[in-house]
Amino acid sequence: MKRKLFTLFISLGIALALTFVISVADFYNQSRRIRRDVFRMHIVANSDTEVDQSLKLKVRDRILEYGKETFSNAVNSEQAESIINDNKNEIIKIARDEILKNGFDYDVNVYVGKCVFPTRTYQNSVTLPAGEYEAINVIIGEGKGHNWWCVMFPPMCLPAAENGEELEKYLDDSELKLVKSNPKYEPKFKIIEIIEKIKENCK
Repeated sequence: MKRKLFTLFISLGIALALTFVISVADFYNQSRRIRRDVFRMHIVANSDTEVDQSLKLKVRDRILEYGKETFSNAVNSEQAESIINDNKNEIIKIARDEILKNGFDYDVNVYVGKCVFPTRTYQNSVTLPAGEYEAINVIIGEGKGHNWWCVMFPPMCLPAAENGEELEKYLDDSELKLVKSNPKYEPKFKIIEIIEKIKENCK
């Protein structure tokens, strides 16, 4: 009898472990799809001084104001990236103009490329999983200050998109379910973050 109970417990344990592994694998695959469908923005300040951090936000606001019209016709992340590349020189010009207007002569480097982002929950309760995303990277001066990041596509950086409705246009039901999960009660977000850190350290 004891042997049968022991075998039953072992079988149940294995079944539960397999179910959990399959669940995490599915969550991970959904996370990869989200990273593919989202295009982000990453701005790094010259330093952590108060004036440099303030300048970073002013540069951000100018770029977002420009992007409000420029990216309005993008229907997917690839098209948003293409629009960014086509308008990169104008974005550099706008950033430099704002820097000069505030009395600084910092250079600015703008490029599109992969950037590692941590798990992030926005005010509208949308959570994006950790990992590498394609992003427009704006580096001000020496780029040694704290950074700021948001989502350029879907356009969640813009105030009009803070309610998360833009996501519903571009993500499927399973992706929406993931991004609207609460990381406080969804430990798989932490597991994904650990996996992505391991991958980054192995490069």
